[in-house]
Amino acid sequence: MTESTKFWGIVPAAGVGKRMQADRPKQYLELAGKTVIEQTLSRLLQADVFEAIAVAISSDDPYWPQLPIAKHEKILAAAGGTERADSVLSALKSISGKASDDDWVLVHDAARPCIAASDIHHLIACLIHDDVGGILALSSHDTLKNVQDGRIAGTLDRNHIWRALTPQMFRYGTLKTALEEAEGNPAITDEASALELKGLQPKIVEGRPDNIKITRPEDLSLAQFYLEQQ
Repeated sequence: MTESTKFWGIVPAAGVGKRMQADRPKQYLELAGKTVIEQTLSRLLQADVFEAIAVAISSDDPYWPQLPIAKHEKILAAAGGTERADSVLSALKSISGKASDDDWVLVHDAARPCIAASDIHHLIACLIHDDVGGILALSSHDTLKNVQDGRIAGTLDRNHIWRALTPQMFRYGTLKTALEEAEGNPAITDEASALELKGLQPKIVEGRPDNIKITRPEDLSLAQFYLEQQ
C-alpha cells in the first residue's frame, strides 16, 4: 500500500426492506440506541481508511437529514436508485471528480451494522495487490439443496458454495464500467456479479460470521447481541 492509495466507501441505502414489516425502512430502525445505518457508518468510520463514504439515499427520504451522522465531514449523500446496482452506480458517479480509476472502492450494505474494523483491514490487506479485487464471504456449513417446484432436485457440493458478504472491494474505474455495462440486468445482485459478467473472477476473503445482514425482525435482536459481544 502506498501513500497515494485511496479508499472510498459506498453504502446503498435507498431500499425499503419490506420483509421487516416495519413502519420505516430497516436502516432507520433502532439498534442499541442508534439507527441501524448510524451503527453501520460508525463502524466504517472507525476503520479509519476512507477518504469519504458516499451514501445513496432516496430523494423522498425524511429520516436521513435528521441523523447527526449525515453531517459528518466524511459522509456524502448521493441519489438512490430503484435497484441496488443503480444506487451504487449513482454513488460512484457522485465521487467521480475526486476518485481516480485506480482508487479502491468498498461497497457495504447499510443493513450490516456488525462489520468489524478488523475485517475491513483484513480485506484490504488481502486484495491491495490483486488485479481484480474481491469480497468478504463465508463458507457454507449447511447441506444445500437444489429445489424445483417445491421438491429436491439434487444436493449441491457445499465445498464450492460461499455466502457473499460485504464490503466488496474493487477498483473505482473497473466497478463503474462493469455496472454501467450491466445496467438493467436483473442478474446483478451484488458488485461481484457485475464483474463476473465481464469474465473477471473476484477473490474470496473469509470474513467473520457475526457480519450479519438485517433482513427479518428477529435479526435486530441478534445484531444487538453481536454488537454487545464485540
